[in-house]
Amino acid sequence: MGNDLASDHNQDGAFKLGTTIDLHYAYLSAYLNADKSWGSWKDWNANGGFVNIITDTADAHGVVPMISLYSMAAAGDGVLAGLSNEVFENGYWGDVKLLFQRLAIFGKPALVHFEPDFWAYAEQQSHEDPTTITVKLRASAPDCVDLSEDLVGMGKCIIRLARMYAPKALIGFHASQWANGDPSATAAFLKKVGADQTDVIFADLLDRDAGCFEAKVDPNCQRSGTFYWDETNATSPNFHEYLAWSKAISSGVGKPMIWWQIPFGVPSATPGGSAGHYRDNRVHYIFSHIQEFVNAGGLGAAFGTGAGNQTTPDSDDGQFKAAVAKYYQAPVPLP
Repeated sequence: MGNDLASDHNQDGAFKLGTTIDLHYAYLSAYLNADKSWGSWKDWNANGGFVNIITDTADAHGVVPMISLYSMAAAGDGVLAGLSNEVFENGYWGDVKLLFQRLAIFGKPALVHFEPDFWAYAEQQSHEDPTTITVKLRASAPDCVDLSEDLVGMGKCIIRLARMYAPKALIGFHASQWANGDPSATAAFLKKVGADQTDVIFADLLDRDAGCFEAKVDPNCQRSGTFYWDETNATSPNFHEYLAWSKAISSGVGKPMIWWQIPFGVPSATPGGSAGHYRDNRVHYIFSHIQEFVNAGGLGAAFGTGAGNQTTPDSDDGQFKAAVAKYYQAPVPLP
């Protein structure tokens, strides 16, 4: 669970469930300032200390910390201009190294999720060939001067820095269902950039409540499509279709999968809802069908809101808290 840090970090919702969960995640991001200069999470606290606020708070609650690094979207969603921008790349690789150095200070197991959405945009824009997109790597990442200046070198450099500076950290790249209609193509692309040399693969079922998209009121929920899936798996879209895709990715890359940023909405026969009370059925389906997710290559699921105004564990009438408590009474064993 994650992405909901309170100003008092010990009051974070993940630590108030009454059940000790396995993971807590938080975003680290880069951004473009009004003066067109680049900034990042390292500026939030001195010397990148925000990382250790995350790690130490989670650890104090008996939870493994997880970081979702979301920096490649700094110039805009799907804009990959930063890859060939030496100023951005200098900052990016300095941040990646600093992240792992901070995790080394923590000195315990942690999990790092690299660049959701980015790899899908890179797959599309490279037309499945990661060597066709230039990455200004050598001048920006001294530890990786021998690697190719393309997406392949980028992926390998991330892995190298992780193993070099934070050997206790586990890492994974992100797979997106919308990257390509063929999951085998996406798995092959991710292997080309080194995903088979990481520890896990990440994916997301949906980044906010289905009902928010149905209501079409919130500016963060304006996509078209059918987002409330059929729990009987009789009509499309449904969970079995998604799990077939997940299994193809996990098997193709050769790594277990963690589903990330799963919305908290509560099932309802009525489409839509209102801010803080939009409908969704992913929590309900997952906790009712754990073995299906294990069989699809699943290692775990991380729940959180991808935007404001979504349903939370404080507004879901106790659904998530009850589901977590029941699950931990008899966890499903992994293979």
